[in-house]
Parts: sequence; structure tokens; C-alpha cells
Amino acid sequence: MNAIVSQPSVLDRVLTMELARVTERAAVAAARLRGHGDEMAADQAAVDAMRTELNKLPIDGRVVIGEGERDEAPMLFIGEEVGTRKGPAVDIALDPLEGTTICAKNLPNSLAVIALAERGRMLHAPDVYMDKIAIGPGFPAGTIDLKAPPAENLARLAEARGVKVGELTACIMDRPRHARLIEEVRATGAAIRLIGDGDVAGVIHTTDPLQTGIDIYMGIGGAPEGVLAAAALRCTGGQMQGRLILDSPEKVERARRMGVEDPDRVYDMAEMAAGDVLFAATGVTDGNMLSGVRFLRDAIVTHTIVMRSSTGTIREIKATHKDMDKFT
Repeated sequence: MNAIVSQPSVLDRVLTMELARVTERAAVAAARLRGHGDEMAADQAAVDAMRTELNKLPIDGRVVIGEGERDEAPMLFIGEEVGTRKGPAVDIALDPLEGTTICAKNLPNSLAVIALAERGRMLHAPDVYMDKIAIGPGFPAGTIDLKAPPAENLARLAEARGVKVGELTACIMDRPRHARLIEEVRATGAAIRLIGDGDVAGVIHTTDPLQTGIDIYMGIGGAPEGVLAAAALRCTGGQMQGRLILDSPEKVERARRMGVEDPDRVYDMAEMAAGDVLFAATGVTDGNMLSGVRFLRDAIVTHTIVMRSSTGTIREIKATHKDMDKFT
């Protein structure tokens, strides 16, 4: 990815609030199906709702992280153009329903998520795995290193925090591929929070350890989710690194077509989401940071976090929607 020359942002701060409406609409649509056991139906409802709201925004938008490539997804596919086409040219990374299984089972931390940046500022990551490591804000640059062993990263973080390694908690997805990682982390004395799904939420949770109890995220998850998480951390001042797992010639070629020339490159968060970045997430189910959608007799209640990297502004919005027709 070429170096980015700093330029004045073309993003209007009004878009920050508009993004909240996009994730609110998707979250409400998915929440109507949470706990019903139908992942596909919940995901499709969120996709439909998010696309409808996106097309109202005054942007010339292009989806760079979406529901899949054109032949895999009928809506919000990579390369799809959204918005009114009368506004700033932007790249969009989105996951209308982060944690489809979580939503279907009504488990914690399912989200509707979107990030927006000026055109050409987001990594065009293929739908492959990515090895990731992330921590929240307030630590010296270089505290974590994806190439270092887990024990070394935990020791560095503990030293930076002024605590013992045994007082740290690492968030790791509960997958067979992480058996060795889990063993190595537990050998240090650190605790582990295993999650079944939702690694965007897992990374974001490192931004507020006092509330979430998570100090560091480690392990392999989706590359598209990695870009979304990097966008969130850009807004909070955390640290994150990721490396695409391109373990077949087909994946290497797919990545090359999307502009990835070095298959072994370790990206930092500013390379995954550069320039001025806007980020929004709305809770679908209850979670560590966001409450899920509430359906009342005469209103719908949503809980959203909205962030902007250029200002460092973080807004938490608990909204009561009386006009329920727009969510039907």
C-alpha cells in the first residue's frame, strides 16, 4: 500500500451522525430475528436495511469490505456503488450483522458495523483469514508485535500497564486453530476470554478494559473484520497489526487482484484504514460495550457508538425512536 500524503479531510462531520442511522436501521432489522435460529434470514434483513439507508447518504460510496465478491453476494458486494453519488468519494467497509450465529442464538456482542474513509484509504482485503493482535490506547508505540511470541507480547503489555502478566486477559476466538495459542497464553499465567464469534467486537473491547475486562486481542479471524476493527482503533488511538493468511496460489492471486503485492506483509492499523475515518456500531444483542435493541410498546431503543479518527471524538448514543414505521 503506497504512503499516504496528509490532506484536509473531505468528510463532513454530519456524516458521522448519519452513519449512526445506517447501523441503527440494520441492527433493528436483525434484532427482530435474534434468537430465532435463522442466521441467513437475520443477515439478509440487516443487509437490506443497511443498503436502503446507505443509499440515502450524500456520498459517492464504494464498498471495499462487504458481503463478498459480486458473484457471491447480491447486495453490498465488494465494488458496489452506494449513496446518492452527490457528495465526497468514499470507501466503505461494513458488516450489517457482525456475529450472525450470535444473533441467531441471542448471545452477547452481535453488532451492526460500518466504517467510512476517503477514497483509496482502506485496505482492499480479500475474504480470507487474517492473523491479528490488538490493544487499546495509552501504550507506547511498538508495545505489541505480531511477529513476536505471545508470551513476549503479554510481557510487554504487562510492563506498559504496570501489572503482572497474570492480571491480563486475552480475547481469543474459540477455534481448533487456536489450540497452541491458547496453550501458550495460559502458560504465561494470563487469563483468556474465549469467544465463539464476533471478532470485530473482540478487538473493539480492548479499547476499554475497565468495562469489558479484555486487555488484548490475539489470533486468527476474518480479514474483512480486521479492516473494520482497525478503523475503530484508528479512532481511539489503540494499536493493531494484521497479516493476511494467503496459504494457496488461488488466495495469493485474489489478493494480488485487489492490490496486495506482498503476501507476507504485516499491516498496522493506519495501513488498513488510513486518513480520516468514521466508524459506527449499534448493538443487536446485549454486549460488553453496547446494549441490544429494545422493542417497547410505542418505541424502539438502540445503543450506538460513533467515532471519528481526525478529532478523536467518541459519541455514545442511546436513542429512543418513536417513528417506528421507518424500521418496518
